[in-house]
Amino acid sequence: MPDFRHRSTQPELMDDLTLASEELRQNLEELETINTWLGGYAPVLHALARLQPQFPEGRPLRLADLGSGGGDTLRRIARWARRRGMAVELVGVDANAFMLEYAAAHSRQYPEIQFVQADIFSAGFQQQPYDILTASLFCHHFTEDELTTMLGRWQQQAGVAVVINDLHRHPLAYHSIRWLTRLLGGSRLVRHDAPLSVARAFTRPDWQRLLRRAGISRYRLRWRWAFRWQVVIPGGDR
Repeated sequence: MPDFRHRSTQPELMDDLTLASEELRQNLEELETINTWLGGYAPVLHALARLQPQFPEGRPLRLADLGSGGGDTLRRIARWARRRGMAVELVGVDANAFMLEYAAAHSRQYPEIQFVQADIFSAGFQQQPYDILTASLFCHHFTEDELTTMLGRWQQQAGVAVVINDLHRHPLAYHSIRWLTRLLGGSRLVRHDAPLSVARAFTRPDWQRLLRRAGISRYRLRWRWAFRWQVVIPGGDR
């Protein structure tokens, strides 16, 4: 039983960047299903709708999704933008080549999306300007020291805002996803990683402490169903 007072430091199976198997392919499909059922895309789409008046005029919105995994969040964003007649240039950034290949294969109907293999800690990546940086179910993979550094860099890199969508560490969330993945006959990866992701996730005081350590005083922090945190940080030139 995890101690929900503190974030777990146990690594997830998906943290192995060399992971490439049919089991991983199944896991990516399962994650998209879970996000669809539990409203996992709503925190990002809600934030984009609120930020839309700040989007640049006369050119496409440039958005990068960090740790893009199977690309499902970007496909949702692309559909959201199409419904609004909005031109976008969407980039999925991940370090796992297998995930990038999977994401590209499932996004062929979305020419506005491209996927790149990159190290988000590299100077080369950090010099690339974007209007929006999104991070969905990505931050809980890092330590507090790593997050403190990344949050400050992301704020400077994003012209409009950083939008974070991550899990709420809570016993009900942990046990619910643990039993749900077993009842539905989920893969070994999702049965192991889904509850562990909750144990590695955040509470409101966690986010407040992280943002304070990163020197970020202006932000919006909202709880969203189901057991998600939405963090919106104004960009560096705002």
